[in-house]
Amino acid sequence: MTMITTISALAEACTHLARFDAVTVDTEFLRETTFWPKLCVVQMASPERAFVVDALAPGLDLSPFFDLMRDEAVLKVFHAARQDIEIIWHLGGFVPHPVFDTQVAAMVCGFGDSISYDQLVARVSGAHIDKTHRFTDWTRRPLSASQLAYAEADVTHLRDVYRHLAATLERKGRTDWVAEEMEVLTSPETYRSDPDEAWLRLRMRLKKSRELIVLKEVAAWREREAQGRDVPRSRVLKDDTLFEIATHAPTTVAALGELRTVPRGWERSRAGEDVVAAVTRALEIPKEQWPRAPKGRQAPEGSGAVVDLLKVLLKQVSDDEGVAAKIIATVDELEEIAADDGADVPALRGWRRELFGERALAVKRGEIAFAYDGKRVVTVEMPGRAPAAAKSAAE
Repeated sequence: MTMITTISALAEACTHLARFDAVTVDTEFLRETTFWPKLCVVQMASPERAFVVDALAPGLDLSPFFDLMRDEAVLKVFHAARQDIEIIWHLGGFVPHPVFDTQVAAMVCGFGDSISYDQLVARVSGAHIDKTHRFTDWTRRPLSASQLAYAEADVTHLRDVYRHLAATLERKGRTDWVAEEMEVLTSPETYRSDPDEAWLRLRMRLKKSRELIVLKEVAAWREREAQGRDVPRSRVLKDDTLFEIATHAPTTVAALGELRTVPRGWERSRAGEDVVAAVTRALEIPKEQWPRAPKGRQAPEGSGAVVDLLKVLLKQVSDDEGVAAKIIATVDELEEIAADDGADVPALRGWRRELFGERALAVKRGEIAFAYDGKRVVTVEMPGRAPAAAKSAAE
């Protein structure tokens, strides 16, 4: 393992790594006290060498690392890549490509839902990874020998995991499935954060349009404030306070101070004045532009039983095909399929439709039934109820 603290050493390492078709990558970061993750360490490995980069080394320029992440000729292999990619997006302004996420690939290859890295390594190679430093303070310097060993292991064992999963995908004809998932993971839209959309990420408790427009404006203010100060959203304003403000819509500092969840005196701060201004601004928006609470989907009569059948089918397909149920379909998707054959959900698109979606629709049409063979539930084609695809071909 080579420890890197200078740009010249980093450039040399990235030149070495760029010679290979695939490299493994990981990052160590902290974000408990910040809005944006604080990058502390970058680990990279080729089939021959491993490197640990001290991202906090004084004056270190990460440009060679970003150049490697942009290199279309090099596949970047991560495990649970989303937060690593988010860091590169924030610091470098781009999404690395191409990417291979071993956690996603593991779900497609039958390793269960969201398997952890250490569990995956143990199952693939039998190696044991000491996770003592999983929650270590990566900002403290100097890094200890055990921290460096932990960091190195996160990318050296990943080489074996990648080779095993890539071979399994090739053998099962599922390489394209993972490639389809990587298109979403590497889309810039996945990482763009629009403050005006922040309210949509909240667990909705409100129903009135007046409450929703206030919530939208105040949540947008909180998002910009948290980003600008680089602090967690809850440090600016807690979710419960957002909802109370949206419910009561205080248009004066005094009214804001009367709310139960607002700390005493906070309403007289600059932030308090900003919130009152956001509420006022929201109420001045023409009513026809206020958002409407999403209406609950009216489930057709008997659809609850259909959802139950689809859950059984999902379990059976997951077990038989060796694909994690979580990546095939969600319960919400099953409910939408039960209500509408043309539901616009991932389970009815691409490889998921081929694997599960067509069978789900066949269950709804009565073309597939379930039976117990003494060991497990199996599907049975109903006599005289030919699948729709077969009927179309005959016609």
